[in-house]
Amino acid sequence: MTRESLAALSAAVLLLLGGFASAATRAEGQTAVRSARVGYLTEAPRRSANFEAFRRGLHDFGWVEGQNLVIEYPTAEGRIDRLPALAAGLVARHVDVIVATALAAEPAKAATKAIPIVFVTGTDPVAARLVGSLARPGANVTGVTTLAIELEGKRLGLLKEAMPHLKRVAVLLNADRPTPDPILAAAERSARSLGLQLQTVEVREPSDLEHAVTTITRGGAEAFTVAGAGASVFLPSRLAELASRARLPAAAPWREFAEAGGLMSYGANIPELFRRAAGQVDKILKGARPGDLPVEQASKFEMVVNLSTVKALGLKLPQSFLLRADELIQ
Repeated sequence: MTRESLAALSAAVLLLLGGFASAATRAEGQTAVRSARVGYLTEAPRRSANFEAFRRGLHDFGWVEGQNLVIEYPTAEGRIDRLPALAAGLVARHVDVIVATALAAEPAKAATKAIPIVFVTGTDPVAARLVGSLARPGANVTGVTTLAIELEGKRLGLLKEAMPHLKRVAVLLNADRPTPDPILAAAERSARSLGLQLQTVEVREPSDLEHAVTTITRGGAEAFTVAGAGASVFLPSRLAELASRARLPAAAPWREFAEAGGLMSYGANIPELFRRAAGQVDKILKGARPGDLPVEQASKFEMVVNLSTVKALGLKLPQSFLLRADELIQ
């Protein structure tokens, strides 16, 4: 073989090896940025701050819509009865993970035993039979919870502290809550310990709110609290408006309620919980089994008091009570 032939052969071999290396590099890059499809199942009637917090959380982990992420967002538009069909639709589209908001968690679990589910809920997921335990959820489900049951007594206690002469209080409940209802049981225990008479009023959809507030007033309650999950059912801003119109002091889980004119809110930072749910989704997309990921719990709670509402209602709140608030809205 001549020197020229040998040189040509060597060049061809190097070109071939370079092609293999380039193909391997491209394959590795494609694996690293594989596209993921996430289903976001909610009872809410529109995209919310919670969804935006979830999407930003995914972005922080490198999942970006239009690049390596598709989010399927079917919404029940406030109709809880639509959730099972919407969950089945996500399963049929073979999403990689389903993220389920409070009232959507059970329909999601009923729809699939194979696709991982990450819930964000205020109920006790063990009592609701979503998971076997908080530490070892098992099966295909994990998530984030505020453990709202423990907060019901706290909100009643805050109302009693703000209004020491309070005798009769109403609790607004989502009519689609589980039976037996641990949230109602917790509220009843707390009311007994505080010496309060408890009136229960159920709400199934937003159109029930005005009638619910009228029922509270006619029942003689001097204040009310909102129990359990389902901001899309209770509509914090609308509920705050109705409470102000009826001159009823009220406490709710969402700061939006206090910002809109309700007396106070006490609860977890819900958008932060959705950012934490994004972290669980990221782990699952990278190979973690949902049943091995512990259910995360809210660790920070905030109390917000609307001072304009305090003045409008003619309340004189103890200074010690005001000092405990994380935020006072003027």
